[in-house]
Amino acid sequence: MGHPFDDLDLAALRTRRSAKWRKHPADVLPMWVAETDYPLADPIRDTLDRMVRAGDVGYAWFDGLAEAYCGFARQRYGAEVDPARVLGVQDVMRAVLVAIELLTQPGAGVVINPPVYPPFFSTIRYAGRRVVEAPMARDAATGRYELDLDALEDAFARGARCWLLCSPHNPTGRVFSRRELEAAAAVADRYGVTVLADEVHAPLVLGGGRFVPWATLSAESAARCVTVVSASKGWNLPGLKCALAIAGSPAIAEAFAGVPSEVPYGAGILGVAATEVAFRDGVGWLDDLLRYLEVVRADLERLLAERLPAIRWCPPEATYLAWLDCAALGLDDPATAFLERGRLAVRGGADFGTAGSEFVRLTFGTSRSIVAEAVERMRAAVGP
Repeated sequence: MGHPFDDLDLAALRTRRSAKWRKHPADVLPMWVAETDYPLADPIRDTLDRMVRAGDVGYAWFDGLAEAYCGFARQRYGAEVDPARVLGVQDVMRAVLVAIELLTQPGAGVVINPPVYPPFFSTIRYAGRRVVEAPMARDAATGRYELDLDALEDAFARGARCWLLCSPHNPTGRVFSRRELEAAAAVADRYGVTVLADEVHAPLVLGGGRFVPWATLSAESAARCVTVVSASKGWNLPGLKCALAIAGSPAIAEAFAGVPSEVPYGAGILGVAATEVAFRDGVGWLDDLLRYLEVVRADLERLLAERLPAIRWCPPEATYLAWLDCAALGLDDPATAFLERGRLAVRGGADFGTAGSEFVRLTFGTSRSIVAEAVERMRAAVGP
């Protein structure tokens, strides 16, 4: 018997108002943005329905949200989080922007690890800081990415004292092991680096892997850390606007206590409620989602091997994002070719920085049949 997620109706999806479905013409299959197509978890849908019917759409209040996340972190990661150090904010990148502004000086260098989430670049520059790249190291044989400790050491030695870490990593899907993170933390600790840990994809670890929060590595690492989390990716709530910034020390918590009230009030009341319900009551739905994503990931691996064997990839350990190496296809711009010739929208790899121009990022958080259609459209774009 099939899974309910197998029954996604493409015609119904095309009636959605999100950017995913409105950016391109109706004949384009959109798989370009980190947004899934699945129905909301029942507890979230019921809560939102009840609030809208009651006209409960005023300014957000955060009672219960920090405690809900702390319970989730304890159950899921074995992490103890102090709810007094949790600040509600509008979304992940607003939290990152606020943290950069609070904890670094204008003109300071902020380290990132490309290929990486494109808004990292623009947010750092918008804050008046410098982007300092410490690219991920890629194994030529397997395509697997790792943190490059030498590149990090070089960036810190040249004066950068802030590191914006994406963990799990977007777009490569890496779930860094404790050993990897501890080795990186040793480098950061030597230079007194503040780490901004974007852990938004942490609920989406696949295949029995284990996510390690940065703040659990050591007391020293936690003391110079701001962790940013959200239910937006795990439960597909990005449009509801709510995230959490977690201070790793009393000193950082004190800095965050001085932010204007507009920062927490930027979160939407529906987002706050949905996030609380997700972390408190949505674990069963999340586990079912992860099992389905593992099936879709396996389908994608098989279909690429059969239909487009020239594409190389290392299946992600987390997320519903596929980072596809299209170099062997001989296309000047793979994303443009897939769009113009195959009517498939993916995110071009050049947006993710260093060495990304021959890659695309494809979102497979959808039904098995839609993923199969995406592969056929890529195949059609390449030609016979």
